[in-house]
Amino acid sequence: MNFKRILIVCILLLIVACKEKDKSIERQVIWKPYNDSLDVVANANHQKSRMRYKLIQSKVLDKNDIFLPLYKDVSAISETDYNTWKPLILEQDIPTIQAHIAAGDLSYEKLVLFYLYRIYNYELNNETTLNTILALNEEVINQAKLCDETLAKFPNAERHEIFGMPILLKDNIDTQGMHTTAGAIAFMDNNTDDAFIVKQLKSHGALILGKVNLSEWAYFLCSGCPVGYSAVGGQTLNPYGRKIFETGGSSAGSGTAVAANYAVAAVGTETSGSILSPSSQNSIVGLKPTIGLLSRSGIVPISSTLDTPGPMAKNVTDTAILLSAMTGQDLSDEKSVDTDKHFKNIEEQSLSGKRFGAFKDKMETDSLYAATLQVLKDQGATIVVFTPESVSLPGFRSILSIDMKHDLPSYIQNHVLNKETLDVSDISEVIHYNKQDSLIRIPYGQALFEGIVADTVSTEQLKGIKDNLEHKSRAHLNAILDSNQLDAILSINNFYAGMAAVAKYPALTVPMGYKTNGEPENLTFITKSFQEVELLQLGLAFEKATKSRKLPADYSE
Repeated sequence: MNFKRILIVCILLLIVACKEKDKSIERQVIWKPYNDSLDVVANANHQKSRMRYKLIQSKVLDKNDIFLPLYKDVSAISETDYNTWKPLILEQDIPTIQAHIAAGDLSYEKLVLFYLYRIYNYELNNETTLNTILALNEEVINQAKLCDETLAKFPNAERHEIFGMPILLKDNIDTQGMHTTAGAIAFMDNNTDDAFIVKQLKSHGALILGKVNLSEWAYFLCSGCPVGYSAVGGQTLNPYGRKIFETGGSSAGSGTAVAANYAVAAVGTETSGSILSPSSQNSIVGLKPTIGLLSRSGIVPISSTLDTPGPMAKNVTDTAILLSAMTGQDLSDEKSVDTDKHFKNIEEQSLSGKRFGAFKDKMETDSLYAATLQVLKDQGATIVVFTPESVSLPGFRSILSIDMKHDLPSYIQNHVLNKETLDVSDISEVIHYNKQDSLIRIPYGQALFEGIVADTVSTEQLKGIKDNLEHKSRAHLNAILDSNQLDAILSINNFYAGMAAVAKYPALTVPMGYKTNGEPENLTFITKSFQEVELLQLGLAFEKATKSRKLPADYSE
């Protein structure tokens, strides 16, 4: 009897082992890494030095870990299902999608499955992947079903328009149940609770679809390296031209994912240009808010002086709705403010009678900018051409360096739940950690991190730098705005982002067209603090007058 029992146990163990082996085989079938050396060679002579990649594919990320948990659900979607949902969702704004759901033509579950289908279709194919997805919420389909149940039980209840909308988050924003890596291998196992803005999104019923790639440490690690690169996620690629156009940074994954219709919208972060740049490079709308309008708690920092999250979407309407869903005063963020302004229902304004400032040199060198200004004139706007005085921003780098030297340890202490298992607690330890395997962890070096340690500016000196730059930049921008009675200054992409950053002024960037080679370009509106409503109204009017955004051709199916 004992022998028979032992034999039975052995057989059962063998069956289990075979099943585990089958699972292993299944993992390999879903996604296989590829040799990216030919892609690297092909870009070796790119006209932009930052696009001469050393690698494209992540050396540490196994996409099977990301995509297997929901693979069964996504595999059950038929092409007929997808094509039925497509005209109801693709490139549609939130109010339109919500209307389809209210009418019974769509559901929140189908909405989530539609985006997952696109993500799996493009991101598991090594010839179309944008290397943009770092994590997926394994519970998102169940959460969408709950939204459908809530709608069925309470069809007339008042809800925020973000309810049931799948949103992607830049992977420096703390999210419970998913690691917050900031793109760094040292942070690959970083466990946290939700950031304040994520709590706000969830409280309004938004669905967190997943996390997206970024320029590692929000592009404050290496000098002159590719934007959109992280050791965790590899090289993010632009859907308008993979390996041809830059993605912009540091919110590269947020920009590329929204452009490719992987979600309704995404959240990015900016210190100086990190929302404006990838939004422009990917032909989407991006808002860098006034410092303090949105909480920064639970976001891996560069600078507590200049950092802010912000919404990124395919249109101004969705940008306003996403902004509205994240607002609220956070008492743990000393710069966070309460606001009674409502952003989700922006009323369209006429461009007639508006006054805009335009850079004379940009008009002479950028034909698309000049043509766009003519469109504004045709809409009844007045264009005031100016040549700005040259204003330097001495000490700007020190603000970032000294802030990060103090802010990163504070973040680790206050937000990392498993800090005892992390290998790092400050900048010096990150530098040391990276040097242990420099080819994998820092293939482009860590010059900016080393500069943080080398910066000897004192706390008192730093305060003087901050006060001086804020005063200089505001005086400069105010002189242009006030002397010409302007509604906004018009820039291109992230030009003047640094000036707006140290002034702590908001900026909104909206697609204005494409260069002759197909590279996207945006018109950027800059104005004074807490004028987001006015910016969004102007942006909406411009968007409707031009209708410039086009879906990237290779991601239109």
